[in-house]
Amino acid sequence: MNKILIAEDEPAIANLIKTALDGPDYRCAWAADGIMASDMLEQESFDLVLLDIMLPGADGYEVLEYCRTLEVPVIFLTAKGTVEDRVRGLRLGAEDYITKPFELMELLARVETVLRRCGKTGRVLFLPPDLEIDTAARTVCRGGVPVALTAKEYDLLLLFVQNKNIALYRDSIYKKVWGDDYLGESRTVDLHIQRVRKKLGLENRLVAVYKVGYRLEV
Repeated sequence: MNKILIAEDEPAIANLIKTALDGPDYRCAWAADGIMASDMLEQESFDLVLLDIMLPGADGYEVLEYCRTLEVPVIFLTAKGTVEDRVRGLRLGAEDYITKPFELMELLARVETVLRRCGKTGRVLFLPPDLEIDTAARTVCRGGVPVALTAKEYDLLLLFVQNKNIALYRDSIYKKVWGDDYLGESRTVDLHIQRVRKKLGLENRLVAVYKVGYRLEV
């Protein structure tokens, strides 16, 4: 889950962005002025800042300088939309520059792109209610308690989490996890999935799909 700071002095805009982004992938916090934004950046770590330029207290350019020292990527989200404004913001170190008014779908796409480009995505994945997967450390916790998985069990889990609610064919599962062509009589996939189900309490969620394979229901 990525933590995003929204530095915006208009409550309605901040609430709109927060409503659009808050969910299983992002958690948002709001700062109504530049001083508050700087204080929050000092107190906790964020993966991205959505930053208005015309902020009270300290303007967006000042906050951007502080973000750069902390190596936190910034997307300017502002009504200042001239070419000169955009060039200045990008040259000062912003990763992207979006002018108001904006479309939420575009904002979501820009956020995803910047987080991916800055290596901020995909480290920790969550599967409600209690599974947490650290993809960098290749560890899995259930209710905060580490669960020992083999390399193939881990790869299977990751494959299903990245394809939630999608029926995956056995031959596709085998190809992606074992890197080989599937032999129809092999029980390898089924046996590994049984172990993953048992270890992680997914008996009722990692379900068999008749004549296809398996689906992780979320």
